[in-house]
Amino acid sequence: MKIKGFPNNFLWGGATAANQVEGAWNTDGKGPNLADAMVAGSNTTPRKITLEIDESKYYYPSHKAVDYYHHYKEDIALMAEMGLKIYRMSISWARIFPKGSEDEPNEEGLKFYDEIFKELKKYNIEPLVTIYHNEMPLNLVTEINGWSDRKCIDYYVKFAEVIMNRYKDYVKYWIPINEINDLTTNVGNWNHGGILNEGTETFQDQKDDPNKRFAALHNQFVASAKTVMIGKKINPEFQFGTMICHITVYPLTCHPEDILLTQQEDQLRNRFSGDVQMKGKYPYYMKRYFERNNIHFEVQPEDEQILLEGHCDFYTFSYYMTNCITRQTDVAQVSGNIMGGAKNPYLKATEWNWQIDPVGLRYTLNHIYDRYNVPIMITENGLGAKDILEDGKIHDDYRIEYYREHIKQMKLAIDDGVDLIGYTPWTAIDVISCSTGEMAKRYGFIYVDADDEGHGTYQRYKKDSFYWYQKVIATNGEDLSE
Repeated sequence: MKIKGFPNNFLWGGATAANQVEGAWNTDGKGPNLADAMVAGSNTTPRKITLEIDESKYYYPSHKAVDYYHHYKEDIALMAEMGLKIYRMSISWARIFPKGSEDEPNEEGLKFYDEIFKELKKYNIEPLVTIYHNEMPLNLVTEINGWSDRKCIDYYVKFAEVIMNRYKDYVKYWIPINEINDLTTNVGNWNHGGILNEGTETFQDQKDDPNKRFAALHNQFVASAKTVMIGKKINPEFQFGTMICHITVYPLTCHPEDILLTQQEDQLRNRFSGDVQMKGKYPYYMKRYFERNNIHFEVQPEDEQILLEGHCDFYTFSYYMTNCITRQTDVAQVSGNIMGGAKNPYLKATEWNWQIDPVGLRYTLNHIYDRYNVPIMITENGLGAKDILEDGKIHDDYRIEYYREHIKQMKLAIDDGVDLIGYTPWTAIDVISCSTGEMAKRYGFIYVDADDEGHGTYQRYKKDSFYWYQKVIATNGEDLSE
């Protein structure tokens, strides 16, 4: 039997995040956000957090990033040349409300995104907008410790309502909060929750208070649901998606304890947030988890109904690698997006020690669709690697190989019956790395001539993967050859 191909209306795209591409961190009224307070790091040097921003002492990668703010017309034209049908982007909260708590938005910030959406419309590129992608105004961190305070719900909802009203004629697809489940991990405190607990000095080594962290996650659930409800009134055609950092896990062995630990890990890291946003209620296993771990946070009587009514329409997730779970303590470890795990002996790894598992993507797609039975988009997937620019060319066959094998598995998942409607690889263009602040860890189809210290021409170059992906899109995923 012939394998089904990608549907004719499949949304091939690419992704970025404002704090990793825009730069212009204090231009046209924008206020500092939490990303602007993180200094550069590396795979071996943790990113330091400084509430007092001192550019004379430290280099802050997000302050210039890849200067998309001044290159967006060129960059969107390149995306159009590549053939993108959808572009996942985010809107900087601090560009619209510099402190997060103002009565009126910053008009200059709104005008910038007016122009972005006009450019996208010119090329018939569908925007997929992440409302909150690690973009909290720094003022809300210092004043209320971010999402751990319920006041943040109202500040966020006001921001969301302003941009949904402003761009209702341009945007159909919205993601309220990026990788919302990252707050199930300690490292999620800062970037995802805007929480800075006493004693935290670096992004990689954060002090944790589970009560605050799960309060922040609950507040995000409520804020997301309110945004969905308001958005549907603004434009009934709006579609809202959850966004899960899917940390797909396997048992390292067939020992029953490894199997059970893997199930519990999957419930906590992946299913919990998906269940709340797709089904509209807290699952039984998390209620017991809170009891067992003595975790308490504020829940208002109306929250239950808000979560139920404000559930999402489709499911999106990031997928980079898989991890193994085991009861054993003396096994080799690997890294990953947000969290690592035990090393899988059957997989290769990147130079950042993230294991590459294309077949795991098919498994994950079936795993998700079986549970929720809603349309799915893969909104992040990609390979971070060191690219070499020589004579204006970048030969990134390793990236092409990564994408080829993952797209093959996407096609097989569609043949399995999964309703996969879109794919926005990370990233459309090189960005600064979230975890390390490096430029050297490149993901894009488009190369930006800048180094880890912000030196370079910032000229754009098309990588070999640019031309390859252009062909993939033009043939709707049929031609995956070199």
